Amino acid sequence: MAYDPRTETGIPTEPVGSLPRPSSLQAAYADYDAGKITRDQLEAEQDDAVADSIARGEATGAPIISDGEQRWSSFATYAITDTLAGTGLADHLAPTGGQFFAIFADGHNRQLPRLTGGPFRYKTYAADTLAKSIGQARKPMKQAVIAPSMLALLYPLDEDVPGYPREEFEEDLVSECERDIRQAFAAGAARVSIDFTEGRLATRNDPRNPWTGAGMLPHFVELNNRVLERFTPEERVNIGMHTCPGGDRDSVHSADVPYSDLLPKLFEMNVGYFLIQFASERDKDPVLQLIGEHSRDDQVCFIGVTNPQNPRVESAQEICDTLVHAAEFIPKQRLGATDDCGFSPFSIDEKPLHGSPDYARDVAFQKIANRVEGTRMAAAQLGVAVPATA
Repeated sequence: MAYDPRTETGIPTEPVGSLPRPSSLQAAYADYDAGKITRDQLEAEQDDAVADSIARGEATGAPIISDGEQRWSSFATYAITDTLAGTGLADHLAPTGGQFFAIFADGHNRQLPRLTGGPFRYKTYAADTLAKSIGQARKPMKQAVIAPSMLALLYPLDEDVPGYPREEFEEDLVSECERDIRQAFAAGAARVSIDFTEGRLATRNDPRNPWTGAGMLPHFVELNNRVLERFTPEERVNIGMHTCPGGDRDSVHSADVPYSDLLPKLFEMNVGYFLIQFASERDKDPVLQLIGEHSRDDQVCFIGVTNPQNPRVESAQEICDTLVHAAEFIPKQRLGATDDCGFSPFSIDEKPLHGSPDYARDVAFQKIANRVEGTRMAAAQLGVAVPATA
């Protein structure tokens, strides 16, 4: 039977994807990069972290879970490198000289590899790791994938790659992203969401990071839609798009950029649902108004009701109240609940505001449990019925 996102909670709720990795796994990534442990030893640590993520995720009562991306070094580069440090880089990529993906508010940055030639091909597909996890789960699983608009930043901003025109690269990129999504569904994912954190950043115009001032948002939307048009409307119902202002080391990269610069364009993308950072937004009602005005009747809007960058755990009542208030702006049949962002998109993430990644991991599951319960409470208050088949 097809997965019904309203099963169990009435108002649908799902995670973005990543969870904080245990400190032991973070140490294993560092040791692997340093040549101190083997790939088999790293994978054993990953397997333990995935098993714990699935068990604890299911214990929250969540109707759909993820494996926390414990086998990935980065939500952005899982497809092209084995680790965040660049060990096991895919063909036709150089580890240095690439564009910054983002410069964060605390001053640190994350940098992409540089494309040196073609053809562009993924080294790892999301389904490769999902297939290792899904047999352990009793609940449906979702899978996040990276947007082609993010990987488009591998191509130099103002120069051509010899023998590999940008148009040819982007055609290869679109095909690889389509394959990534299709294989995830084939591996058993009930839902697939596309990470589009670069969307808000594309309107920032940061002189330290030239691509942000190049007016790339319309092209990003067009590029993502080129992938989506390869799927039928029925398939797109279970394909989502996630936007947030970043989340790494308890810092963000574009929270100060007006949401009004992004949201009208965001809803031009032909997905079935959106996962939208909201809990950490300062001026909330204008955001809800934008969502209500620009989203379509056939698009479900999952708003963030927990903030992964803040160790304070939102209560179930607080989450319920947020959703009930949101229903004043967004039709309740279009309303869903999620977390603002993945809890830890990168494999090395110290979580300084939390004190340790292990504590951050405990906090994440508490937040998820309250998200599920608060969503259920809001559905009851708003009269959104759980499907009779539940």
